[in-house]
Amino acid sequence: MTATVIVWVTESTWPACVDAAATWAPADAQVVLLHVTGDEAAEVVHGAFAGLLGRGLRARDDPSRDLEALSAAAAAELLDAAAHRLARASTRLHRHGRVEHQVVQAAHGADLLICARDGHGGRLGPRSLAPPTRFVVDHAPCPVLLVWPGPAPGIDSLPPPPPPHRPGP
Repeated sequence: MTATVIVWVTESTWPACVDAAATWAPADAQVVLLHVTGDEAAEVVHGAFAGLLGRGLRARDDPSRDLEALSAAAAAELLDAAAHRLARASTRLHRHGRVEHQVVQAAHGADLLICARDGHGGRLGPRSLAPPTRFVVDHAPCPVLLVWPGPAPGIDSLPPPPPPHRPGP
């Protein structure tokens, strides 16, 4: 049976994820390059158009359509760059919606999900994950390979241990 590896590509971390897939995905694995576009910006633009600016204007004049087209073009460009860097057969998948939910849904049935730390990159620890990535790591229905998008911070970036517990009076 062929393994399925999902590689979550984002604008800021995709090279590290693709390089991890090249290293860790079995040679015969089906590799799926996944990019998710959040709908928040288009919803805000549409809301502004409809509520403040759109009185009396036709739906075809809604500027959120232009934003969606630009977003789709940028996603296609990013997925093309990721596929080129991977340099092996892969499938490109572009989804829309709440990013963390779409990633978890896409990973259903996969054998591995590869994603990158995208929070505070200067120190080790939980703040190295942005909230959507933390959600994905906590809820993924398959094993997760979590990579640093650049060099990992040194061990000296760990916070000091908490003070010892002192019993009360």
